[in-house]
Amino acid sequence: MPKSSSPEVQEKLPRNLGLWGVWMLVVNGLIGAGIFGLPSGAARLAGEYSVFVYAFCALLMLPVILCFAELGSYFKGTGGPIKYGKLAFGSFIGFQGGWLYYLARLISFAANTVLLTDSIGYFLPVAAEGYGRLISLAITCGALSLINILGSVESIRSMTLFTIIKFSVLIGLVFGGFILLGPEVLPNFGSPLPDGSNLGAAALLLIYAFVGFEGAVVPAGEAKRPERDMPLGLILGLVIVAVLYMLIQLVTQAAVPDLATSSTPLLDASSSLFGSAGAVILMIGVATSVIANLIGSMFSATRITYALSLEKSLPEWFGTVHEKYLTPANSVLFFGMVAFALAAFGTFTFLAAMTVLSRLFLFMMSCAAIPVLRPRFKDQSPFILKGGILIPILGILACLWLMIQVSWTSVWLTAVLIIIGSILYWLGKRQHKVV
Repeated sequence: MPKSSSPEVQEKLPRNLGLWGVWMLVVNGLIGAGIFGLPSGAARLAGEYSVFVYAFCALLMLPVILCFAELGSYFKGTGGPIKYGKLAFGSFIGFQGGWLYYLARLISFAANTVLLTDSIGYFLPVAAEGYGRLISLAITCGALSLINILGSVESIRSMTLFTIIKFSVLIGLVFGGFILLGPEVLPNFGSPLPDGSNLGAAALLLIYAFVGFEGAVVPAGEAKRPERDMPLGLILGLVIVAVLYMLIQLVTQAAVPDLATSSTPLLDASSSLFGSAGAVILMIGVATSVIANLIGSMFSATRITYALSLEKSLPEWFGTVHEKYLTPANSVLFFGMVAFALAAFGTFTFLAAMTVLSRLFLFMMSCAAIPVLRPRFKDQSPFILKGGILIPILGILACLWLMIQVSWTSVWLTAVLIIIGSILYWLGKRQHKVV
């Protein structure tokens, strides 16, 4: 092994993830619940020009995703940002990157679990009220934990099923809109351009639909060919999702005249195009989209605590692998229980504001790692970005621009969580030193 490469910690997780599995982790990280509610906010801020804001957000995230693609080709072990940060800037920065990513995923998982429960309540009201709500949340968290404990193959199979249903509903809405509305789908762009502040607000709103891809690089230790599949899965995922988002926005704003005031834009569009049956089908799409997102979130996030345990930054308990199913069972159980507690008590609603900011820190750290790590891996990696450090710089600038848009609440919440992470890191290091 060349002197410049980093030694990989010996892992027990089987390599079952191919390109299809990596791609699904990317698209299900990107397409969660957001797209079902974002079109109205985009229309309110940018009007008929909102379709271009999706393209702008995709371009904004492109250099960041390209940086993750190069970094993903360097490593064959579990951890993703933990490995990038640790090797480039030391174990403390690596831990903080993993810690912030884990928290963002955990809080988002809890929020989407509640959304799923509310969707079930559309068909069965008792499931979203009182004790029925708690039972629904417990069943959801318990079932998803069981799927993830049973193995990566079972997780990918389950995600495949829900991904097919989700894409069928969304693509059906797009095709139905183009067939039924014809040329009306295309805007005439006769209204004045929105001002700069509204465009900035629209970009900040829609960027929520373009984060989550980073979860795909975490389980590299379970990928068959991470050096090839990680870059390809990330880039294909972004392109396909961006085009789908733009088509959905076009159909929705054509089908719903008062889109800017709608609280359920895709539901209203489906009802307008296909009647009550369309509304029911769309609700099924919401549920399957959220479930696929939840499976992907738990799959990726639980590998973070597993990897932190291997790096001796968390107790060994988190790194325990199930003897039969060869999955990080303790990490899965911990994630499921904490997610249920957050969803049950609803405290995640206050913390949700910090998830995007924590991800932006993670993105900046990863982009900044490229100039440090590239000299060590350029002779081993099949995917090296052209243009020197131009793309990493563009990625950092994009993140800085987005950071300017966030609220002070997000800033101080993130600062508090970084301090908590620092304390946990110190305690973990002290425990391993004593042992």
